[in-house]
Amino acid sequence: MPWKQNYTISDEIGIRDADVRWPGGKRCCLSLVVDLSPASTPAGITAGDLTHPTSLFGITVGLQNIMQQLRRFDLRATFVVPAVMAEIYPDRIKAIRDDGHEIAAGGWKHEDVSTLSVEDERERIALTTSTLERIVGSRPKGWFSLPRQQDAFAVGAVSTATMSLLIDAGYSYMGNGLADDAPHYWVADFRQRKTILTLPYHYSCDDQFFLMFPVEGTGLDRVNALKRNWHREFDAQYRRGRCFSLTVHPKGIGWGHHAEAFEETLAYITGFPGLWNATGSECAEHWLATYPAESHLRLSPSIWQDHEGSLS
Repeated sequence: MPWKQNYTISDEIGIRDADVRWPGGKRCCLSLVVDLSPASTPAGITAGDLTHPTSLFGITVGLQNIMQQLRRFDLRATFVVPAVMAEIYPDRIKAIRDDGHEIAAGGWKHEDVSTLSVEDERERIALTTSTLERIVGSRPKGWFSLPRQQDAFAVGAVSTATMSLLIDAGYSYMGNGLADDAPHYWVADFRQRKTILTLPYHYSCDDQFFLMFPVEGTGLDRVNALKRNWHREFDAQYRRGRCFSLTVHPKGIGWGHHAEAFEETLAYITGFPGLWNATGSECAEHWLATYPAESHLRLSPSIWQDHEGSLS
């Protein structure tokens, strides 16, 4: 598709199923993401968020349940950690690392950065990176933030400068890509071909939109719909040989029958042969080496003209 500034973010040419290749001839990539952020507003994590009963449950019992299930099925995940959570719970973050999981950045306090100046956002990215490196022992390679600028209640959203700043900061990938169901390149600067690899994500496989809304305690959560989505999406991606990714939050999926649905899903998925269970950085490393932007990103010059009153 021809480039349109502030409209397109990639070449919008999805890779064909037949061209997708995973290490060792594996059939499908399995990506598990565990988000530790308890933020409830665009301001990011607050003292109230940390002391809320569901947050306390999540960082204790909920996290313990997830870790036990990952060990049971011998699976590794990418844990999205806001830097302030690492400061507050360093021993828990180190224990996650020691279990073989990846620690990726979830912002400084998983705040909406769309209202910050470019320099302020740059400083927060630097602070996030240095904090996680100090506590974890290695620099984070991935950054997770949902691009939801038009959502008044979005937490962890991005700005128009975020992708360029992440590239400048040395990040290998961005973890929330909505433009394709396979890894793809987010173009931060069209003229300079400045890009960052983006891993696939979709709301339909994120537990928070099924277990946290309506409000906890109402009994109106939709765990069966979430489980159905996970199974059907995995079936589709496995059949096509692409990438299946799901996202969970300990304060939601760690609770009782929610945890059972997660366990049943992991049991179902791991029953299939030829799965490559990769962390975010492993998937990104493979894709960058196998499908480098220099040869696989096909950008066409813009043919668009803006017209007064146009909504696009």
